[in-house]
Amino acid sequence: MKGFAPPPRFGGVQIPREPLPITRTITVTEGISVKDLAEKLDVRGKDLIATLLMRGVFVTVNQSLEGELVKDVARQFGADATIITVEEQMENEAIEGFLEDTTGMTEIVRSPVVTVMGHVDHGKTSLLDAIRMTEVAAGEAGGITQHIGAYKVHVTKPDSPAFGREIVFLDTPGHEAFTRMRARGAKVTDIVVVVVAADDGVMPQTLEAIDHARAAKVPMIVAVNKIDKPEANPDRVMQQLAARGVQATSMGGDIEFVQVSAKQRINLDGLEEMICLVADTNEQKAQPDRPAVGTVIEAKLDRGRGVVASVLVQNGTLRTGDSYIVGNTFGKVRAMFDDRGQAITEAGPSTPVEILGLEAIPDAGDTFLVMADRDRAKEIARYRTMKEREAQLAKSSRVSLEGLAEQIKQAGMKDLNLILKGDVQGSVEVLADSLEKMSTEKVRVRVLRAGVGAITESDVLLASASNAVVIGFNVRPDRKAAEIAERENVEIRIHSIIYELQDEITKAMYGLLEPVFKENYLGRAEVLNVFKITKVGQIAGCVVRDGLIRRDAQVKVERNGEEVWKGKISSLKRFKDDVPEVRQGVECGIDLGSFKDIQVGDFIEAFTTEKLAAELGQTAAERKAAAATETANA
Repeated sequence: MKGFAPPPRFGGVQIPREPLPITRTITVTEGISVKDLAEKLDVRGKDLIATLLMRGVFVTVNQSLEGELVKDVARQFGADATIITVEEQMENEAIEGFLEDTTGMTEIVRSPVVTVMGHVDHGKTSLLDAIRMTEVAAGEAGGITQHIGAYKVHVTKPDSPAFGREIVFLDTPGHEAFTRMRARGAKVTDIVVVVVAADDGVMPQTLEAIDHARAAKVPMIVAVNKIDKPEANPDRVMQQLAARGVQATSMGGDIEFVQVSAKQRINLDGLEEMICLVADTNEQKAQPDRPAVGTVIEAKLDRGRGVVASVLVQNGTLRTGDSYIVGNTFGKVRAMFDDRGQAITEAGPSTPVEILGLEAIPDAGDTFLVMADRDRAKEIARYRTMKEREAQLAKSSRVSLEGLAEQIKQAGMKDLNLILKGDVQGSVEVLADSLEKMSTEKVRVRVLRAGVGAITESDVLLASASNAVVIGFNVRPDRKAAEIAERENVEIRIHSIIYELQDEITKAMYGLLEPVFKENYLGRAEVLNVFKITKVGQIAGCVVRDGLIRRDAQVKVERNGEEVWKGKISSLKRFKDDVPEVRQGVECGIDLGSFKDIQVGDFIEAFTTEKLAAELGQTAAERKAAAATETANA
């Protein structure tokens, strides 16, 4: 037919020229293969491969596809694709199975998982040891290994309402692991117990522990320890915490306070009863019959056993021989040990275990998921490894004040998360209040934490997890915090005048803050001759007239007082030897690489570039003073 253009053909297969109208929605998992996507779209595999080939993507039927590519190709065939993780898919299948067959899949109440946090000198370790001794005294197990990081305690007091129940205590190494678990979206802990010494009161680390518990959105219990000491004052602790928004139920609040003594073993059963009471209020259920889902507590490389991971099973039952995926790695459970080091063959919900059989070391906080198809687990692990490598190669997406304007242009409303540390409480309160009131329709300022004292490692980790900027007001970061900030690409801003900080945040919000670069002059060399060397190019024979010329410095070429080129030195030589620098009065040869227009009489000036804080102009206080002076002069 005249004027008719047939659709393109690939080996006899007709491919639609234009995307078909969207008539259905499909749900696919991350890293789906070409074969599985073709089944979802109800098309032949070779048709899908041909479509990808037309887009310049060369794949095989078993190859994994990236999420955005899957969405684009699905639209071509009239489908709107939703990408979910393997963990979400397994959870959906488990829920569907439970709803379809309520008789076959039972649901039980699992034991609560408790994390004990607080200041290192307030008796956290002593309290844990006392609870361990309770189990040992009852003849349950004997010595409990320390390295697993989690263990079960059986409540053995017959007259206790919690008698016969189990509590899982999570012994995470400080705040770092807890923050990183929150950052990865793993809600391991059901209850946080914050330990405060009755003779010492609330310390900065106590407030940090409370911040982490609130950020993870888990119930909290305050254990007031060391009540046996003569100088103990539990009421003072309650008043200090109430002033910071942590109010006891006896004072009309919602936080349970328990007074204990780890050393004298006073009221430990009361703490256990309170944990069980809070657990009953926030009941956590699990399905033992489904494939196991858990979270990695810690992992290490054992010389004799290979990669060993401590895992807390949160749902389902884990059995020896199960294939699984965890983060970017996969494996098969070759052996499994409980918290007492005894070999076991299966572990139900709220059970801490050590497993052997991983292909690589997972990260703390990674989700552990049993999969029936080992090949599928291997493919997903490879896909995630590839995506992680791409993310590492890409530039950091950490928010900075300079980059905030670009983010606003790209995606409307933005949150500017801040963590404030100051020298005195009064300044911190005023600063937090004033900054949050600066929120606009485009940028919302959120102060995640406001505290007194130097910027600590915990502050930087919280900033890293929350994508926040750390503000120091008359305080500076300690050495460890500065190192972690550099490694995690967390921005730390130091200020000493509140008005300057407000001006800086305001300009950042409106995208007015631009980086300022300063050129530091190093030296100047005059070109006396130009040599053309085969296979090398042009070499400028120079003499250093002033300062020094460094091989790693940036240079600009000036001709008749005008700049004609700027770049870097390719090589710097004295006779035939490469040298790192040449000082005043010494002759040298300079190769400027791509610049071939060097002439006799040109000057080569060397300099370094330094990035400075942006000039913000006058502060509010300076403007006010200037206006007052102007009025007085008038």
